[in-house]
Amino acid sequence: MENKKRVLVAMSGGVDSSVCAKLLLDMGYDVTGATMHLYANEDIGIERTKTCCSLDDVEDAREVAYKLGIPFHVFNLADSFKANVMDKFVSTYLDGGTPNPCIDCNRYLKFGDFLKRAEILGFDYVATGHYVTKVKDEKTGRWLLKRSADRKKDQTYVLYSLTQEQLEHSLFPVGEMNKDEIRAIAENNGLVNAGKPDSQDICFIPDGDYASFITSKAGQQPSGDIVLTTGEKLGTHKGLIHYTIGQRRGVGVSYTEPVFVVEKDIQGNRLILGTPDKLLRTTLMASDVNMLTTDELNSPIKCTACTRYHQQDMPCTVTPIGERRVRVDFEQPHKAICKGQAVVFYDGDYLIGGGTIE
Repeated sequence: MENKKRVLVAMSGGVDSSVCAKLLLDMGYDVTGATMHLYANEDIGIERTKTCCSLDDVEDAREVAYKLGIPFHVFNLADSFKANVMDKFVSTYLDGGTPNPCIDCNRYLKFGDFLKRAEILGFDYVATGHYVTKVKDEKTGRWLLKRSADRKKDQTYVLYSLTQEQLEHSLFPVGEMNKDEIRAIAENNGLVNAGKPDSQDICFIPDGDYASFITSKAGQQPSGDIVLTTGEKLGTHKGLIHYTIGQRRGVGVSYTEPVFVVEKDIQGNRLILGTPDKLLRTTLMASDVNMLTTDELNSPIKCTACTRYHQQDMPCTVTPIGERRVRVDFEQPHKAICKGQAVVFYDGDYLIGGGTIE
């Protein structure tokens, strides 16, 4: 193409973003790769790892860029990652919520700081290896995101916060492909990471022990009472950060029937357990709402919504109740809704918005 459009590819060191760069080259774009350096491995208590954005991954990304013959940069975004992702992760848990750091990383880092760097450097687009498809609504002229054909890999849930401006300057070339196709392209082109395993969800907690991570940042959390919804005391918890809504195993108490974590009483430092029916809710409130279909929601809409990653979305009505706040009423009772997680709205296969559960 004449006056080739310039694309900066966010290369994580994984196979999806590597193939993303290869596909864009084949399409005729002027491609450059860049990796976000988000933390030092020592900062999270490990030496070498295969988690996203570690030093190993920077080298994998650099090697792929060299193989493809494209320029490569490393952006140090550690301060922003600490403030917008790691610190927020800790504070949400301490406040009794369950955070989703992948959403914050996409919002503030990949499509925030990284996109700003790309614009300063004169790039037309950023590109990522997300499993989504960008589609323009011909009636409204607005950008929407369509779910991946491979529903198990679909990543629309973690991209609900993207603005029209961010979508305008974003490309998702692997969105309609499946993992086998992507690995085959990587192998056929001799890319070093063709067989590399998928990264974990929480890159900065590679061993999955999030409670230890929070304790290392915020100190030991006080123990307190474990009680039933009736108020009956069953035992003592080891700090509320160790439990999540809907949890049954590992709570450390027994009862005459199965009981689950239904609430974390932060003020009283109590872990509240209840029978399965106590986990069900038909309504939730959400704030910091972003809609892709409109600048602001002015009247109720019927759609579907999910309250966890890769959960089946359920029919509901979304009603605006103030600035960027909504009430979501589900047609059927919904299980284990967690404060701090995202509620994400769909119209069929199209992502139409979302917000943070209050």
